[in-house]
Amino acid sequence: MFPSCYSKSTDGVFKKTSVTKILLGVFVVYMLHTCWVIYGFIYTKPCDRGKGELCISSYLAERPHLQISVFSCLQPDDSELIPVLRIDKFDIHSKFERSVNVSVPEATRANGSLYAVVYIHKAGMSPLEDSRQVHHSAKLTSYIFHRPPEDNKKPHKSPPVSYWRPHLSLSMMAEGFTFNRAGLPSDVRRYMRVFRDGQRMTYLPLLLIDELSFRVRDLMEINSSSTLLPLTVSYEGISLRTFRFWVHMQDVVYSLRQFGFTEENIDEIKGTLVDSNLYLLALTAIFTALHLICEFLSFKNDVTFWRRKKSMVGMSRKSVLWRCLSTLLIFLHLLEETSLLVLLPVGLGAIIEVWKVKKVFKIHLQWRSSRSIVQVSKLDESERKTMEYDTQVVRYLSYLVYPLCISGAIFSLAYLRYKSYYSWLINSLVTGVYAFGFLSMAPQLYINHKMKCVSHLPGTVLMYRAINTFITDVCSCVFISPSSSSSSFSTSHQLSCFRDELLFLIFLYQRRLYASNKSRVQEAGTTHSKKLKAQ
Repeated sequence: MFPSCYSKSTDGVFKKTSVTKILLGVFVVYMLHTCWVIYGFIYTKPCDRGKGELCISSYLAERPHLQISVFSCLQPDDSELIPVLRIDKFDIHSKFERSVNVSVPEATRANGSLYAVVYIHKAGMSPLEDSRQVHHSAKLTSYIFHRPPEDNKKPHKSPPVSYWRPHLSLSMMAEGFTFNRAGLPSDVRRYMRVFRDGQRMTYLPLLLIDELSFRVRDLMEINSSSTLLPLTVSYEGISLRTFRFWVHMQDVVYSLRQFGFTEENIDEIKGTLVDSNLYLLALTAIFTALHLICEFLSFKNDVTFWRRKKSMVGMSRKSVLWRCLSTLLIFLHLLEETSLLVLLPVGLGAIIEVWKVKKVFKIHLQWRSSRSIVQVSKLDESERKTMEYDTQVVRYLSYLVYPLCISGAIFSLAYLRYKSYYSWLINSLVTGVYAFGFLSMAPQLYINHKMKCVSHLPGTVLMYRAINTFITDVCSCVFISPSSSSSSFSTSHQLSCFRDELLFLIFLYQRRLYASNKSRVQEAGTTHSKKLKAQ
């Protein structure tokens, strides 16, 4: 056993440390690691030749006259290079933009691809003849499924269409920094090209094509008549720390694509990374860590509470069933439009909610003679009374919810466009969940009012959910653009997040209101011993 997982009490007995303390320790380690990574961006140790270290010096220290040459081609390594732009003897520390028109080949207009190849080489010399040139390629076209007009209500699938990238952003490390060969950062090594001159090693300029400034909303559709398309080439000389930071951020964006994030979600994240300062990014990392911890603690305490729950006195069956169906519908809705990273916690929550329905309805599965038998346990007197309250309030709510949901579904079918009837059904149900999610709290709050007690509710779980959704709301308002078109972060979804905060606030109010009442039913349906003795 690990000693750190145990603590010694006053009576000398060792007991297990709570999962909360372990997670807080993990959170502290994560924050320390984040600070260490940020420190690595800020400070890179230079090489000291006086101590006998093997150094790699910069080619820029020789102050060469450099030139930028941009070419277009169908394939970066196996096609003809067509000149697009040439900038002679530019200042590596400057910042500028150039606008040109690029000739679009017939193959590209026929839904093909086109690449840009950028060379940094000696001025007055062809890049193909310069042995000390560096070059990178970037794709100027992207394939996106064509969006039909908004007034077209018939769902149909169309082949992907080529779109033009009108902006190409270049960055180059303009420092003459000398690296230690033994301590060369891995992110720099990928972009470094080294040549040897006797015993001296020199690295060529570090060129980076900025993919973070590229947005899907800026793309232009390519049609058969697009013979010339505009391209803005921008250049900026950056420091070493900025170069390393942008390399890591581009790696993050690449990882998000592997996790299944859509281009719309990645655009929002790019906006956060590019348009925000370092302090806001650090705050984002802290909020992300807190969100993950609260999400896990909420799941852990919810499972623990329901696993130990024996009596269902005071628990609203309809609220548990509603939350289960709501979570399943949201999962099916997000399954069509969002990433795997978002689906995992929602899917885990859906599994827990299904298990809670089995628990609250007292459903037991038994295997006999290679077949399963479903058994439902009977309710005691207190549980039947709770069920009466539950049924009464749900009947009144149905008079309001059902007509509105049905009329909303008919309206959306008549005036909105969907990919399929399945998509229409899921979206209509999810809209009902978002719109009337607050009403799902009514049965449980009504039962609390009738019983004058809240001790049967999992207060710790409600607290973690309230904190977690508060973090989600803050991130949605601060880090997500109001003009975002992403459906997974839609306005209705953001507004629905306030449900847990409202439930927790009402829970606190009822807890304070009923705290002094000692004659009401307590946890598991038991009463105070004084009242039993009096009877």
